[in-house]
Amino acid sequence: MSANLPRLLVRSLLVLGLCGFVLVWPPGVAHAQSAGAKPESTEMEAVLFVQSLHMKNGQDGIHLVWIPQPLQRLCLGKTDQQCADMDYCVRTTNRDVSMCRNLGIPLSRLPSYPPGMVPRRQLSVTLMRLTPDYFANLQEFYHRLPKASLERLSLSARVKARVRFTRKPDDDDFDVLEILAVAPF
Repeated sequence: MSANLPRLLVRSLLVLGLCGFVLVWPPGVAHAQSAGAKPESTEMEAVLFVQSLHMKNGQDGIHLVWIPQPLQRLCLGKTDQQCADMDYCVRTTNRDVSMCRNLGIPLSRLPSYPPGMVPRRQLSVTLMRLTPDYFANLQEFYHRLPKASLERLSLSARVKARVRFTRKPDDDDFDVLEILAVAPF
């Protein structure tokens, strides 16, 4: 690969004790990855929430969050971490942990997830150091949104994306292949 080709740095976030790591990925593809073998993948459309991520080293990233549909309405107005906590409490067998006791809503209001749901937990990727020609419509959308709408999950800060979804026994992965539309849609 030529040194002049732009690179896309993608970082899977550490969500509730799952392994996260940094990847340098070929241009035009953003990837959230977990450990394990690579089984078959399916391309599909997904609605991803756009957030701003401020790294400790001062860098900013465009954080894309894929929330299970049954949980989306409860996550609106919350941070992606608050939503991840709710997602954990939906899926855990031990709801007697501090994050489930401090949700701000009764556990009885949490939805249940149907078998085979896609995705089966909250997934996210962070795009960093994008060159102007990669995901240009996402970058333009991100920069024109009010900063407040990038701090909490909002219907006005969403994109429709073509993703490659990979189901694994231990976790799910997804690649962002293309941004199809930005809110409102």
